[in-house]
Amino acid sequence: MRRRFVLATAIILALLIWSVVLPNVSVIAGSFAHGLDDWRSFAASPADREALWSTLVISIGSVIAALIIGLPLAFLLGRFDFRGRRALSAVATLPAALPPLVGVIAFLFLYGESGVVTRTVQRALGLEHAPWSLTGLSAIIFVHAYTMYVYVFLFVAAGLERYDGTLDEAAAGLGATRARTLARITLPLLMPSIAGAMLLVFMSSLGSFSAPYIFGGGQRVLATQILVSKLNGSMGLAYVETTVLALAAVGALIALRGLERRRRYALAGKGKATRVAVRSPAARAIAPIAALVVVTFLVLPHAMVVLVSFARDGAWTTQIVPPEYTLDNFRRLVSDPELWRPITNSVGMSVLATAANVLVCFIAAYLIVLTRAPGRRLLQLLVVLPWAIPATAARGLGASWLLALRRVVLPAARPGLVAGTMLAAIAAVGEFVASVVLYTHANRPISIEILAQLRSLSFGTAAAYSVLLIALVLAITLGARLAEGRVERI
Repeated sequence: MRRRFVLATAIILALLIWSVVLPNVSVIAGSFAHGLDDWRSFAASPADREALWSTLVISIGSVIAALIIGLPLAFLLGRFDFRGRRALSAVATLPAALPPLVGVIAFLFLYGESGVVTRTVQRALGLEHAPWSLTGLSAIIFVHAYTMYVYVFLFVAAGLERYDGTLDEAAAGLGATRARTLARITLPLLMPSIAGAMLLVFMSSLGSFSAPYIFGGGQRVLATQILVSKLNGSMGLAYVETTVLALAAVGALIALRGLERRRRYALAGKGKATRVAVRSPAARAIAPIAALVVVTFLVLPHAMVVLVSFARDGAWTTQIVPPEYTLDNFRRLVSDPELWRPITNSVGMSVLATAANVLVCFIAAYLIVLTRAPGRRLLQLLVVLPWAIPATAARGLGASWLLALRRVVLPAARPGLVAGTMLAAIAAVGEFVASVVLYTHANRPISIEILAQLRSLSFGTAAAYSVLLIALVLAITLGARLAEGRVERI
């Protein structure tokens, strides 16, 4: 049995070294292929310095914006009970159902220079020109705030569900004000959740491509600069830019881990999180109205994409909303082989990628947690696990390895296995950043076809693809929930 585990560890290690280590090593080595010349070129290039600065500003700004939106929303829905709270809770995570490129397109239709909201405000105020131009750093941060506040909301909401409400009662009994309790007890205990959300937002912003590509307005960031260098044949410079981007990510990881280490708290309470009913007449009157406003803002991008998907291509010019609607956009998707190909490409590639992720990560997790195979510590460095398998003693009770795997390990790993599969499938089906660098016409995915349709001003077709992508994400989410229930019944 030990020999079998050693062999499995060696195979997984070899696969991870080939797929994780070697690409990163080759990038770093490529940045030094001409000695320090490419690094000097990077340091001397105003464009690259601007790209580095803009990337850091966008990432930090996105973290701040996501905290400003997500943190109060999590406390509002997690600590208070009011009319409209359930509806707001139901739609608070809707931005997560928008793949990055689709979310950017929704904002383009809504708030771009020719967007619905922009033209509505322009006509209402009688302005000759658009009241704003959705370009530059502020526009990118604005889009990121909408698409990424969900990370903060979900992380903090999960932390509040585990929060012991008796601690607040004890603090109040000792004379602490609500502000002091929040600053000295609540937020420190939630710091692991907040730090995790901050890291996720920072990493996502750091490598963001869709929003800078469409709303950058000439503003350079490292993600787009890497593509420009590659297209210009400056591979050494592209390697340097990629290495700098990776170093920034590692720096953020170290900084946030340091923050967590300085704030370690042990929480062992028997109470549970409770919601406080809103009793003030004024607050009870305002809360539903505020909830309705927030819900409208959150739902509007999805509704806009659906609306434009029925718009006739070429008919929407200077009008506030599309003047003509048709089902031809969807008919063409299923009848035209060239338009159908990106759909089959995306689905096929996401299935293969997800299956490979699940297989490799499950085997790696099993080896790390349930065996003493040599090399498992190295596996921990190469694999980021979204879930963990508890160490059982099932085999010590006489169960065979396959029986223990089927009756103990798989059921125990079920929540993480389903969640990890769902996240991998969603990321794969809407993937854009790697596709824009690697795709060919024959294997182009949906995201690339959406961009091509936008460039040809076929807004209706682009939106129809976007609706299909949203439907695929929702189908994956629903399928994951059904699969989780089915596994549980077995």
